[in-house]
Amino acid sequence: MNDVRERDGRWMHRALLLARRGRPHPNPFVGAEIVRGRQIVGEGYHARRGRPHAEAMAIARAGTQARGGTLYVTLEPCDHQGLTAPCSRAILDAGLRRVVVAGRDSDPRVRGLGLKRLRSAGVRVEVGILGSQADQLNQAYHHYHATGRPFVELKLAASLDGKIALRSGPARWITGAEARKEGHRLRALADAVLVGAGTLRTDDPRLTVRGVRGRNPIRVVWSRRLALPLTSRVFHDGAAPTWVLGGDRAARGARVRRRLRELGVPVVASPPPVRAALRVLAACGVRRLLVEGGAEVASAFLAARLVDRIHLHVAPILLGGEHPGWPGALGVKRMGSALRLDSVEVKRLGADLAIEGNLRAAR
Repeated sequence: MNDVRERDGRWMHRALLLARRGRPHPNPFVGAEIVRGRQIVGEGYHARRGRPHAEAMAIARAGTQARGGTLYVTLEPCDHQGLTAPCSRAILDAGLRRVVVAGRDSDPRVRGLGLKRLRSAGVRVEVGILGSQADQLNQAYHHYHATGRPFVELKLAASLDGKIALRSGPARWITGAEARKEGHRLRALADAVLVGAGTLRTDDPRLTVRGVRGRNPIRVVWSRRLALPLTSRVFHDGAAPTWVLGGDRAARGARVRRRLRELGVPVVASPPPVRAALRVLAACGVRRLLVEGGAEVASAFLAARLVDRIHLHVAPILLGGEHPGWPGALGVKRMGSALRLDSVEVKRLGADLAIEGNLRAAR
């Protein structure tokens, strides 16, 4: 039995690696392997929304060799008709005798129904092999179905004394090349990346993915008063969609709104509170949001207790108290109410340190 579980774990590990190749927003990452004996006869992953699911791709590649084989899939098969046909039906038609599943699907349209159909048809089904790894891979997806809002990751680059910029200049290049590459990897995983108007004015960032494999996220600019530099690259380069979240109805706001419409940039009305902004983004299909700054935006999300994971990249430099730092006021009155990180990971990124963890206080 231990040999079987060990073998199942090896095949599932490969399926999880396959799953990471996809960019299926807003669907979950899924990878699949079909094995007969000790050989892979078909494999697949969910590449894009509307494209074949991982199970269907693996079955198509296996052809008649799928019959009597074992399917390893990182998320339970669906049983409903969406943009693609139900995977449970494809599994039965292919004649697979055993299905090994890593994690359960949190979407109520899926949850348990495909597994029930397979078991009713006599297919051996086992669930939970590398389940924690599968859940981690789709953390943002499961979080959305549990809370109705995006999974929020806050990424900041800072000096040892917590400074994120020079008072007289841009915040760029506090950290080195490896830390910046890690920042691009985080962008590639996100559905959207959000900055405030101050960052736009100071840095004029592109907010695109460079130097790593992946697609550009939607670029979101959060500005309550729509005090935006309309010459910013995000409004003109066409590299990725750019949205503006802002609720100012004053005359100046109306002029900015009109000019943004002329540039093809939608202005999504949102009341000032962070929670309301997240509801708007969730309604627009954003499941994983990367907040990159600056200090005011970071503090607003933290103070609202709506950051789920922090990625802090710390450079081994000191800038001094005359320069802006993070965070601002968080409303902490006693040590017991401090925001604390769970599952903390610390790693080297060249000369810099990356400190990552989930915020226990997020809600």
